[in-house]
Amino acid sequence: MSFIDIIKSFLPLVIMFMLLFGVLLLLKKYSFSLSGKKMQSLNVSIIHNQLILPKKYLSLVRVQNKILLLGISENNITLLKEMDDTLQDENELLKEDKPNLIEIIKQNLGIK
Repeated sequence: MSFIDIIKSFLPLVIMFMLLFGVLLLLKKYSFSLSGKKMQSLNVSIIHNQLILPKKYLSLVRVQNKILLLGISENNITLLKEMDDTLQDENELLKEDKPNLIEIIKQNLGIK
C-alpha cells in the first residue's frame, strides 16, 4: 500500500468531518436560544427559586410588569399566583432579618 492509497482512503473521512463541523457551526449560529439579547427583549427575569422537595421548586419570575409565583415540578409548571409589580426593589420581596453566626453565639453564651 503506497502513500497515495492511504491519502485516498482518508480523504473522504476528512471531508465528512469538515462537513459535519460546518453544519454544527451553522446550527449553533442560527438556532433559537433564550439567553442573552433575546431573553432581555422578552423582559423576563428570575427573582428567586426555592427548593421544596427534590425536583420541586417555587419560583418568583418577573415578566414585563408582573410577578408570577410558579410551582415547578419535573413534569409540570403551574401558575400559583400573579401579582402586579409594585415593588421597585427585588430585595424587598425577599428581605428577612436573619442573625449572623456571631450574634447567635453571643446570644447562646449570654454575652451582649
